[in-house]
Formats: sequence, C-alpha cells, structure tokens
Amino acid sequence: MKIYLVDGTYELFRSHFGAPSRKAPDGQEVGATLGLLRSLLKLLTTPGITHVACAFDHVIESFRNDLYPGYKTGAGVDPVLLAQFPLAEEAVSALGLVVWSMVEFEADDALSSATARFKNEAGVEQIVICSPDKDLAQLVSGSRTVGWDRRRDILIDEAGVVAKFGVRPQSIPDWLGLVGDAADGFPGIPGWGEKSAAAVLAKYEHLESIPTDPQTWGFSASRAARLAESLTQHWAEALLFRKLATLRKDVPLLETLADLEWQGAYERLKDVCHRLGDEKFPGRVPRWRER
Repeated sequence: MKIYLVDGTYELFRSHFGAPSRKAPDGQEVGATLGLLRSLLKLLTTPGITHVACAFDHVIESFRNDLYPGYKTGAGVDPVLLAQFPLAEEAVSALGLVVWSMVEFEADDALSSATARFKNEAGVEQIVICSPDKDLAQLVSGSRTVGWDRRRDILIDEAGVVAKFGVRPQSIPDWLGLVGDAADGFPGIPGWGEKSAAAVLAKYEHLESIPTDPQTWGFSASRAARLAESLTQHWAEALLFRKLATLRKDVPLLETLADLEWQGAYERLKDVCHRLGDEKFPGRVPRWRER
C-alpha cells in the first residue's frame, strides 16, 4: 500500500485563503475547516488511497522557540484562522483519520517520525508527503518517499528535489541553514544565497564537510573569500539554523500501520457538521464505522 501523510496545518492555511467564508450557527467563521474536510474527503475517496494520517500544529510554538527566539510564533497569524485549529482537529478526527496533534514538536516532525517508522514496513510501497513545504523535502528518498503538492498536482521524488534545490534531500537542512527560511523565522547566513549554497553542498553535502580552503569551492577567488569569511563569522548560527531546519524522527506516535487504514467516519461527524452548519457533508461520506 501507499501511505499518505498530510500536513494538516498547511492544508488548513490553504483552505483559509482559498475556500469561501462560512459562518457556523453560533457565528464562528468555519470556512477553512469545511474546506479542509472537503479536501480530505476528496483524498479519501480517490481510488487506491487507503492509509492516511494528518498532523497539526496544535500550537504554532514548539521546542525550536527555546533554541532561537526569532523562530516563528502565532503572532501575525489571523486570529480567525487560529481559532479554527481545535475545531479542524476535531473534525478531521471525526472523519476517521489518525490525527497527530503537536504541542512540543511540530506537525512536520510528526510526518518525519511517521516516515521513519513506516517506510520499511512490509507491504509499504511508497510514502507520500502531502505538502509542498521545502522543509519536508529532506524526507524524500528515491521514489519510495515522495512529496505531493496536491494543489498543483505535482509529485517530487529525489531527482525532483535535486532539480528544484540543487542538492540531495539529506542536504536540505544544511541548505536551509545557509539560505534561511523566512516562513520559519530564521535568516540564514549573510552573503549566501540559494545558488551558492547549492553549489557548495552539491559537492560536500554537509556543512562540516566544506573544506576550509575556499579556493576549492568552485567560485572566483574574491567571491569564495567573501563567502568563507561570512561562514566563518557566522558558523555557530549556521549550525543552529540547520538544527532548526532538521526534522525530528523521535516523536512518540502510538499508532500502528493498521491504524492508518481509513475505516470510515465516526457517527460524531454528524454532530460536528451540525455545529459547523453543514448538514449536507455527512451525506457525501461513503463509509461509516460500525462503532
């Protein structure tokens, strides 16, 4: 089988900005939550898709905020969207999916840990990471673990990661350590851009393997000297930023592979949809659990 691991936080953001506004009977905005339910039902009713799990950032902050004060927080996120996170998790769980709700870790860490746990299990043909997030590119491996941008319907395997970023998946954290990640709130190293980082890491793979003599890096002497000086001056930051970008594989997930098989929605979905003000959605769900 193929395992589909969904970045619920990304999907909820996508629905917030893409789905029509909708008010629940109590007046709460629920458009993003309903859009997420529709999106996941479409996934679940696609022929051949049987095993699915969904990870959410229950809170935006994580252990990384203790490592770097500038790391992303909930500040600046639309409160209307933030208010829907608990509701979205409840709705997706009622739809019958395994939900990993992250507090200390991030949703991406849950997807990384699930990939590490399930990728070598018997019967697992492929793991599909349902998100275009560049952090998750580090999980891609050959064509066995791939990324899927559902909005644009683009699959990216290891060759695709190299074509897009200029480095192999295992170098993505190092690459992000040099160029930074504005979405996650860390800036990267001054003077280093995507092309220079890719050129060096394509040769040497990891930061520690970069030779101290910059004349071997393949740039002009003056450019190599500037990059080397910046890297030397900001070496500690580069290592810290790489650590921030490195996804964890040790999130304690309780579910087995069998738990990821979708068996249908729970009866409580009807109550959730009633509170959301969408009485029609349950009628579109083709399978319900007996208990």
